[in-house]
Amino acid sequence: MNARSRPQSNNPLFPGPLFLGIDTGGTYTDAVLWSEGSTGSKGTVVAKAKSLTTRHDLAVGISGAVGQVLEKTGADPASIKLVSMSTTLATNALVEGQGGRVALIMIGFGEADLERDGLKSALGTDPVFFCPGGHDVHGNAAALDLSELEAALPELGRSVSGFAVCAYFATRNPAHELAARELIREKTGLPVTSSHELSSKLGGPRRALTTLLNARLIAMIDRLVAATEGFLAERGIAAPLMVVRGDGALVSADFARQRPIETILSGPAASLVGARHMTGLDDAVVSDIGGTTTDVAVLDKGRPRLDPEGATVGGFRTMVEAVAMRTFGLGGDSEVALEEGGLSPKILLGPRRVVPLALAGLAHGEAVIAELERQLRAPNPGRMDGRFAVRTGVPERLAAGLTTPEAKLYEAIGAVPLPIDRLLTSNAQNATLNRLVARGLVHVCGFTPSDAAHTLGKQANWDAKAARLGAELFARRKDGRGQPIAASPEEISERVLVALTRFSAEVILETAFAEDGLDGAATVAHALVQRAVDAHPGIARLTVALDRPVIGLGASAPLHYAALAPLVGNECVVPVDTDVANALGAVVGQVRVTAEARVSQPKEGLFRVSSGEGVRDFLNEADALAKAEADVRKLVASRANEAGTDTAEIDVAHDIRASVVEGQRMFIEAHIVATAAGRPRIAA
Repeated sequence: MNARSRPQSNNPLFPGPLFLGIDTGGTYTDAVLWSEGSTGSKGTVVAKAKSLTTRHDLAVGISGAVGQVLEKTGADPASIKLVSMSTTLATNALVEGQGGRVALIMIGFGEADLERDGLKSALGTDPVFFCPGGHDVHGNAAALDLSELEAALPELGRSVSGFAVCAYFATRNPAHELAARELIREKTGLPVTSSHELSSKLGGPRRALTTLLNARLIAMIDRLVAATEGFLAERGIAAPLMVVRGDGALVSADFARQRPIETILSGPAASLVGARHMTGLDDAVVSDIGGTTTDVAVLDKGRPRLDPEGATVGGFRTMVEAVAMRTFGLGGDSEVALEEGGLSPKILLGPRRVVPLALAGLAHGEAVIAELERQLRAPNPGRMDGRFAVRTGVPERLAAGLTTPEAKLYEAIGAVPLPIDRLLTSNAQNATLNRLVARGLVHVCGFTPSDAAHTLGKQANWDAKAARLGAELFARRKDGRGQPIAASPEEISERVLVALTRFSAEVILETAFAEDGLDGAATVAHALVQRAVDAHPGIARLTVALDRPVIGLGASAPLHYAALAPLVGNECVVPVDTDVANALGAVVGQVRVTAEARVSQPKEGLFRVSSGEGVRDFLNEADALAKAEADVRKLVASRANEAGTDTAEIDVAHDIRASVVEGQRMFIEAHIVATAAGRPRIAA
């Protein structure tokens, strides 16, 4: 449907239907009301707003941001014809090692497979169960035995929030995954993710890793979608709800609920779409700084580069096709720490996000201020000064499976921040607290760049008094000579902000070096590059420069990227609506889905088609290829409808591998991929 045939807005101030974009980040929820305008125009940002993300009840933050844009414009909720949402919640959860407790069911695999592709590290202390079964490369089955799994399910079902099922060569025949899925659902009623639903690529352990992470994220994304749907219903907004996927495409909320792993890098992907839309730049390095992460990617010829190997987030290489985005634990809410053991210790930032003291002070007032003042009255600084623990407020069922020490410490922590110097009674409890943080059950509050900005008057939306007290406590810490590391809270705050800009330049350059085929981290750490970035004076003068400008995104980009240009050797463009780039990108994208089929030849003269959840044999190549194409066309059309578009155009690509032996053509394998793309359907 083109713009001229779309329903018109009920508000005469807006020439076309209104689209509502929402971005739920780790710290803020953004909302933007966008009018499509006439055909060929870029449309207009009618209104924009921010509200704090409320992790215990996401609807509160969404309500705050959306309520503001509706009030600013006086728009009739009925004139909103599409709602689209991007989120960094899944990305942040993987970076911070959070998510639900999941049981991994491996069919046809052995314990040695856990050592591959980081699967054992990702699994952590979550349970894993091995079952006989699986298939070979042509889809032929081994004997399946689920009897031991069935016996274990009552116990497993009480200690986990979901299941991940991965069977050997399930991409060629998913029958055993389907059997296990049905058994688990029947016996436990819990969510089950099957690996064949997420990827058709070979590589069982990495597919298992992707499936495990997906299962961990289901509850989180389900809460986000439910909160958004509930709020929209309350406000009388009867429009389709879409979610941005990691490759920048839009999918329906129901589609995203089943495949939350595909929303990793959702926020950054939306920001790329928004950056291109706002600046018109075809070639740029896009750097999006948020509260928890900085996400860096490259625009080439107007399109974001995709990572053909799958997205890497939190140190894990998944099978999710997404923007070739590098995510770093660096943002306004990064934990500020000191380098250990140096005479003049450097300031370190991240990768963990903590709740800024200014934000904790805003929410809890005197409970935070009084403890900070108590710590300042002590004659000597303490290692735990300026640090608090508070529950995140997630549902109690997500605390399933805690050990006795974890449960005891969790019980002691409440909804009001407790100073850690009074909460912990031994060093061993530090590790226990960190495990509760990793489970997403507890937040640590501490000194951050956001607090430094409040101390210097460069940010003023939270509690500046709590921020300044935190800066005073941090400035009292001792260097290797036993002297305070800074003379005043202003001095340490300035150093923290300078460090954030400097680290931002490093992550941008690291991304550029990696895109050029180098080891990005090692190259940027090289002494010559460090001297070039610092413009170090010397007989040999060194420079380093990007070949394209940087587009700086994020609410704090005007502050943190103001001095960036000389460090990267090119200009830094910060668009007017940079603070809502993600929310804007969420409403200007397209639905895009794919479906794949493979044709193999298990023996001469037999052609086997694997597509969707079925396997079928043919006696000649042409019939098999025709069936494969028909299957993927039907499957991708169904997925496109499920993903939220009625106007998809379908393209089919064939990759047929064959060889010639003694003049005779020999078929090896065919890979057929159908892609459907179109604008999302909007309310009538």
